[in-house]
Amino acid sequence: MEHVLAPGEIPVVPVDRGGQVTYHGPGQIVGYPLVDLRRAGVGVRELVNKIEQAIIDTLAHWNIVAERREGAPGVYVAEAKVAALGLRVRRGCSFHGLAFNVNMNLEPFHRINPCGYKGLAVTQVLDLGGPSRLAEVEDALVQEFCRQFGFRAEPAAPVIPELPARAAV
Repeated sequence: MEHVLAPGEIPVVPVDRGGQVTYHGPGQIVGYPLVDLRRAGVGVRELVNKIEQAIIDTLAHWNIVAERREGAPGVYVAEAKVAALGLRVRRGCSFHGLAFNVNMNLEPFHRINPCGYKGLAVTQVLDLGGPSRLAEVEDALVQEFCRQFGFRAEPAAPVIPELPARAAV
């Protein structure tokens, strides 16, 4: 917990994944791609690269130039991190995933050393000139993720099924 500086009222939850410490909050896309690496035909490094590239290509929808950094997983714009990755692979399947800052309060990142890096700047899509709506960024991210892995996106069934219409009495 050396990288947790001042959590305040924010709960700290230890997890078994790479990436040291991060913050999850409203206005952030938290995605947990559960990938069977053997079926997808990728290794761990390629999985990380494809997830990073999907985020980089998502940002390009709004002419935001982003990059990955060797030895420091995630996606960066200039010197600031816009998306963090923290994965675990067990029995050939990935767990945990990514946190992509879209339109959120970035103050909690000052209470930690993001990803274990003291003084790492953190940014978000909105501050980079992108959209504020999570749904808009989510749609682009799903499209780019599917493109990276050769998947086809299909609409999910509603979580709460619609009730049948009743006749008025």
